[in-house]
Amino acid sequence: MMFALAMLVALGLDALIGWPDGLYARVGHPVVWIGGLISRCEKAWNRGGRGRRIGFGALTVLVVVAVSAGLASVALLLDGWLGALVTGVLAWPFVAVRSLHDHVAAVARPLAAGDLGGARHAVSMIVGRDVTRLDEAGVARAGIESLAENASDGVIAPLFWGCLLGLPGIVGYKAINTMDSMIGHRSERYEAFGKVAARVDDVVNLIPARLTGVFFALVGGGAAWRVMMRDARGHRSPNAGWPEGAMAGALGVRLSGPRFYETHVAEEPWLNGGAPDPDGAAMGRALAVYRRGMVLAGVVLAALALV
Repeated sequence: MMFALAMLVALGLDALIGWPDGLYARVGHPVVWIGGLISRCEKAWNRGGRGRRIGFGALTVLVVVAVSAGLASVALLLDGWLGALVTGVLAWPFVAVRSLHDHVAAVARPLAAGDLGGARHAVSMIVGRDVTRLDEAGVARAGIESLAENASDGVIAPLFWGCLLGLPGIVGYKAINTMDSMIGHRSERYEAFGKVAARVDDVVNLIPARLTGVFFALVGGGAAWRVMMRDARGHRSPNAGWPEGAMAGALGVRLSGPRFYETHVAEEPWLNGGAPDPDGAAMGRALAVYRRGMVLAGVVLAALALV
């Protein structure tokens, strides 16, 4: 299966070298290019009444996905081993396996060393909650939850859609996910305009989020599976509870729960609520579970490529 081989190439390249700073300085990053298109659409169309905003938000989804996936469809002309290699190289920037690991490790190191201020600063780079009110357990929860959820959004979901639809699939998925990150917020400015983007993102992540949870459960032991199956559906998100629940069970800690934002406190139910809070050491174990889960994903891709 050529698409699976291409996704294995993309995963391998990103795991080995990430997206080099020198390359970013020279050409930027394709997700940033997509973000620029989203910003232009939002500035031009996010105005007027609620109905108009919803309608033009839906149009934004169509335009951004059509342009992004349409350009990527040129890769469908490629075939064979060479086609898989070229497609894999083109898909490489849409997989974030290394950068996700490095961003969370940047939180785990100061937290394990007792540097709460440094850990708070590092976690502020990857979460939207008010980090000034987070203690050690709060920082650890935020980092582990981000790791688990973004393992789906940043790695497994892109690979899943790339395996199904090739380069247009992985690029189209990242366009949808980037729109959700940029405009899919429940704020006065974005609640109506980003409504369709948020709903579409929920749909395209339904299978990948559960698949990510399965990977974590397989490498994390029986408790990971039990907690995931028991608690995932109670999460505020229809998707994030699956990888987060599996991670909570694998580590033997509780995740989710109340979280502080600038304007309010979100009272969320616990995942694995009877377990203790995580700490810096738990973050290190979470990164180990993540690495094993991504290796398992690579093994699955290799098996699919041989079919």
